[in-house]
Amino acid sequence: MFPSPLPHASLRRRQFLKTSALLVAGPLILPRLRSQTAAPSQRLTIGCIGMGRQMRSHLRNCLARDDVQVLAVCDVDTTRREDARKKVDEAYSEQAGAGYRACEAYNDFRELLARSDIDAVIIATPDHWHAFVASAAVKAGKDVYCEKPLTYNVHEAVELVKAVRRTDRVFQVGSQQRSSSEFRVAAELVRNGVLGRINSVHVSFGDPARPYAEPTEELEPGLDWDRWCGPGPLVGYSPVLSPRGIHTHFPEWRQTWEFGGGRITDWGAHHIDIAQWALGQDGRGPVEVRAPQDWANAKRGAQLVYPDGTLLTHVRGRGVSFYGTEGECHVNRGKFELIQAGKTVHRFWDKEVDTGTSMEREVTLTEREFLADAKVKLYHSKNHFQDFLDCVRTRQRPICDVEIGASSVIACHVMNFAYHYGANARWDPVRHRFARGGSSKWLTRDRYRGGWKV
Repeated sequence: MFPSPLPHASLRRRQFLKTSALLVAGPLILPRLRSQTAAPSQRLTIGCIGMGRQMRSHLRNCLARDDVQVLAVCDVDTTRREDARKKVDEAYSEQAGAGYRACEAYNDFRELLARSDIDAVIIATPDHWHAFVASAAVKAGKDVYCEKPLTYNVHEAVELVKAVRRTDRVFQVGSQQRSSSEFRVAAELVRNGVLGRINSVHVSFGDPARPYAEPTEELEPGLDWDRWCGPGPLVGYSPVLSPRGIHTHFPEWRQTWEFGGGRITDWGAHHIDIAQWALGQDGRGPVEVRAPQDWANAKRGAQLVYPDGTLLTHVRGRGVSFYGTEGECHVNRGKFELIQAGKTVHRFWDKEVDTGTSMEREVTLTEREFLADAKVKLYHSKNHFQDFLDCVRTRQRPICDVEIGASSVIACHVMNFAYHYGANARWDPVRHRFARGGSSKWLTRDRYRGGWKV
């Protein structure tokens, strides 16, 4: 278990509430940034690290807001970082009605973090870089929004929580399903006993990782490949890992043991996260892991066992499914179904079949009928990034605080152990290590390359 959550930090005026150097510098002032609903001195200044597909979504969001301002971007690929820098300058030039050429582009994230005029960073690098960049960011005094899965291994998760708590930074993990009503309501149904005693949970996502085995190709011009590999092994370049140009897909480094954790960490960081939220296991986790039969070839079947005996199984299914003595609930993005006594009570799953209703309507009706007087009310966030910004200003912990993201990704890593070793093991969620039957080698890398050790 991670340290017990502290009371909310006292409200205090942050460094970002000072007028940034950018906004007071004569030629760089944005005279009419949209409607100017946020005063220049109140805008949160942001640096973006890792300019792939996921960050492009974050960047569009930031450029559409008047309460934040992007000052810098960073990527080891020249094409991606210059494209991002250009997008920032063009967007602010259009909004200001004047030329804006002040967004800096960096190859080395440490140069971005050294800037005193940046209040917060968004991190969307490949997974194997998350922990090192995030730790450096909080140590540099930045608040952080970091994409999931939070870390590459268990050791990094534990150390990152310590770093965030020592520095008292606001840290939001990008497991954004917690900010969607269908997942919150499903979790509240479980927490309030509407489904009775939960016996099993099914989580549906793709395959475990595989060893990296791509043939080496000619290096992409302008790519700092040594830095891309970073703490991982220095393998031959392949566009499977770092695509050429401005790509529109999610690269398959996620599917390698060397740089990711397969769909177990990629989507498990969403669905296992919701399962643990519903089971009241935030900051804790499973006590046992069970390998599937024929584990060397298995793509599904690994199981996690929680302290009360609830069994979570990796399946081909419907997202997250809770099975209890009084009913069941299935939930996925934009999909929801509540079943009691074998009959569907509320459902929106297939728009071609479930006509005349919507997910929002079915979830709202469920909440009114079953949760109006609920004793357990979970954190209610309507927008994951807005929740981060609100917490930066109030100094409260966000809906997916670092400790929550750490416990969720650790559960994913423990599940991956079953696929990698084919072993059953007892897990200690307090000390974050195997109690029996596991290998301590699984907790961290055999070797961190280039001094990039967390």
